[in-house]
Amino acid sequence: MSKVLITTVPFADKDPMPIKLLDEAGIDYLINPIGRKLQEDELADMICDFDVLIAGTEPITEKVMANGKNLKLISRVGVGLDSVDLLAAEKRGIRVSYTPDAPAPAVAELTIGMMLTLLRHVHVANNQMHQGLWHRHFGRRVSEVTIGIIGAGRIGSGVIKRLSSFNPSKILVNDISSSAKFSCMSWVHSATKGEIYKQADLISLHLPLTAQTKNMIRYDDLRAMKKDAIVINTSRGGIINEHSLARALNEGHLAGAAIDVFEEEPYRGELRHIERCLLTSHMGSMSVDCRTRMEIEATEEAVRFLSGRALTSLVPEEEYEVQRSAL
Repeated sequence: MSKVLITTVPFADKDPMPIKLLDEAGIDYLINPIGRKLQEDELADMICDFDVLIAGTEPITEKVMANGKNLKLISRVGVGLDSVDLLAAEKRGIRVSYTPDAPAPAVAELTIGMMLTLLRHVHVANNQMHQGLWHRHFGRRVSEVTIGIIGAGRIGSGVIKRLSSFNPSKILVNDISSSAKFSCMSWVHSATKGEIYKQADLISLHLPLTAQTKNMIRYDDLRAMKKDAIVINTSRGGIINEHSLARALNEGHLAGAAIDVFEEEPYRGELRHIERCLLTSHMGSMSVDCRTRMEIEATEEAVRFLSGRALTSLVPEEEYEVQRSAL
């Protein structure tokens, strides 16, 4: 009997459909018995007898795959591929699929929520109120600020489209395809990263984590931003250097930051001690509908594979080229 290891946490908490799909197909499965994100050694020890891995963001490395003697498919719940060694999978003939569209609406909406929260200092006021302090904070409206979007793929584009209802005055976009994609929006303009750092009041990141984007925003980049700028990262941990961000905030630079993703998760770092830094626990995709869709799509792909049917969500070749170019 084919065996599936499900490591992503949570799984089927809000909708039992993924489990139903596996049961109906007669597939044996094990759901992450530890109940948290696995470390490399833990996954390497666990993977041995399984044919398919329905994966979260745990490290799926050469070591893990070497231990997975029967592993033939990695079906990723989500879109980020920085945790998967695609070249090691390619070398071993392990196919990799993902669910790139499912999480986009939820992440885009959380990003908008973070923008409004930071612009109006809601997070700071909430904390102060719980401490018994009453202070009315002046804030800014979306239509009154220049917004910088770095990365205009599925999620970045979704953010821009949702921002259009706020009548934005100017959105600066750094993305190779932004000119054609947003040609009908007169308030959207292409810009370099440097121009966004200098001109934007609010900067939001929507990039994959690659060798080119790791630590892309360091201390000097943060200091190049306006003193009252806001920075948001709902993409991948490690794109903003966390220590540099803490240093800049502690020096009084930047009006605030919102971070949903971290280099090490769960996060225990120094940003926790900075009041105007809004922190969330990698929950961008965690709306009930989007999370359920991700789990179902990844499970459907596993069932298709084990039933001998064609896969529909294979990771495209360009993702392999990104990792190959980093060698």
